[in-house]
Amino acid sequence: MTIFCSHCHRPLQAEMSCLPRRGKQAPSASKPFRSTKSASKARRDQINAELQALRSLLPISAREKERLSYLHTMALVCLRLRGAQLFPPDSAPPAGPALGAELLSLLPGFLLVLSVNGKLVYISENVAQVLGLSMVELLAQGDTVFDILDGRVCEDVRRKLLLAQEEPGREVTFVSEMRTSKAFRLQHGGNRAVAVHGRFTALRWPASPSTTAFLAFCTPVVRLPADGDAGSQDDLFHSMHVLDMTFTDVTESVTYHLGYRREELIGQSWYSLLHPEDADLAAAQHKAVGESLGAGAAAGTAVLRVLRRDRTWAWLHVSARRDGGGHAITCTSHCLR
Repeated sequence: MTIFCSHCHRPLQAEMSCLPRRGKQAPSASKPFRSTKSASKARRDQINAELQALRSLLPISAREKERLSYLHTMALVCLRLRGAQLFPPDSAPPAGPALGAELLSLLPGFLLVLSVNGKLVYISENVAQVLGLSMVELLAQGDTVFDILDGRVCEDVRRKLLLAQEEPGREVTFVSEMRTSKAFRLQHGGNRAVAVHGRFTALRWPASPSTTAFLAFCTPVVRLPADGDAGSQDDLFHSMHVLDMTFTDVTESVTYHLGYRREELIGQSWYSLLHPEDADLAAAQHKAVGESLGAGAAAGTAVLRVLRRDRTWAWLHVSARRDGGGHAITCTSHCLR
């Protein structure tokens, strides 16, 4: 028996092609229609409720909680989770919240803990005294140490952290500008230069990436000179070199800063004074000078450690350029304190 369609009076076919076309498939008992707008709102409400619950658990003031965006909340939650992984509740961190605010305020710098991949794990609250940003505000910059550093030194910092990771217990140091508040930059003319001194330590055994952290102490140094800033003549000396960085001349003020007499340095290589950890950075700067076009072409700057005559290390902010018709290199070295 043939069944005819009531719409077109043709025999019904398997594909039911004569039925009115719709943009969506017909609902079924197993897959009823749902409003996309309603479903999205329900998901947003659920996410917001979860974020509110997480925000309420953060150990920060109510005023700071009110200022947190959702992304900021997640950054803080991730920070706390990384801290809980490295410092379980049954073990107090050696440089963690157990330190009182009074004790932290007496330190000439702040404490920093990083995971093996450079993620921020802990920043002591007195960071605000150095950078003008609270720990909560600093996390708005990002969740890795590279997000709060001057981008020009990130590659060098990565190399030093890798070196420290390969040799646990070995101390490494680097100097870089760290991001600060707008009020701080207006008052001091720029970001704050900070010396970071630390090493990787296994917090629990057996040692593994999940139980190892970089523990560091960060102290401020004098403001790094801006490009073209002559600065105080009391804080710098000039040196002249042939293209392989052998000293050909140096100003007498080098004696005050490094302890050497001018005659002792002439004929020596600049590399003989450098700290081994800073040799790669100095070589990169040297290469940039060699590739600069023409005499007087600037080649950037670097912060390096140089050996004093008394066998201690001096931090220098060194800017170099081609000079003497392109056949010599002139360096201006600012001593950082």
